[in-house]
Parts: sequence; structure tokens; C-alpha cells
Amino acid sequence: MFLRLAQQYQQVVQDLVINLQALSIALERRGYTTSCYTCGDQIKSASFMVSLAEKHIIRFLVSDYGITWMEIWDDRELMKLEGAEAINQLEELANIVKYPQQEINIVNYPQRKMY
Repeated sequence: MFLRLAQQYQQVVQDLVINLQALSIALERRGYTTSCYTCGDQIKSASFMVSLAEKHIIRFLVSDYGITWMEIWDDRELMKLEGAEAINQLEELANIVKYPQQEINIVNYPQRKMY
């Protein structure tokens, strides 16, 4: 049972890495500065970053060790989420690509709306 769960988790990590790479490309095409680095060719981990505005950065880390979302404003960590909550936040970034004219609120502080 536990081996099966470990394999399923590894598949989730691989799926996330592939989707982060695609999200990085799509956000760059919308004019955002992004980076998405993977370790090796086995797609077991990734570090994704996007600059939403001056001094406003989102960092998403995924690996066999865990999944983390960090929102950084002016070099200060505003929010850190892990696991499923971290994955849910990726939907807000995907909405920037899906609905470019709609206002997107990634975080309530500072009060700033992203377009």
C-alpha cells in the first residue's frame, strides 16, 4: 500500500513539474519575468518563480520532499503554503493566462490588483 502511495506522489510531482514548465512559458508570453528550473532529466523536482510586479515574487518549489508556495514582497515572505494549499494557489497564476483582462488578486496584502 505505501509503495503505491509513494509512486502516486512521484507521479503528482512529475505532473506538477510539467505544468510549471508550461505555465512559465505562458506567463513569459504575457510579459511576466519567469524561471522554471528542474534537476536532471527525470522530472523529480522544480523551482518556479514569477515576478508579478516590482518587488512582488511568487516562488513554487516541488520535489519528493514536499510542495511549497511562497509569496514575497520587497524581499519579505508574506505567505508560505504547503501541500494541497500550495497547489491550489497555482490556479490564480493560471488565471492570469486564461483571463488576461480580469483582475487577479494573488494576495490581500499589500492591496494591489494584478491584471
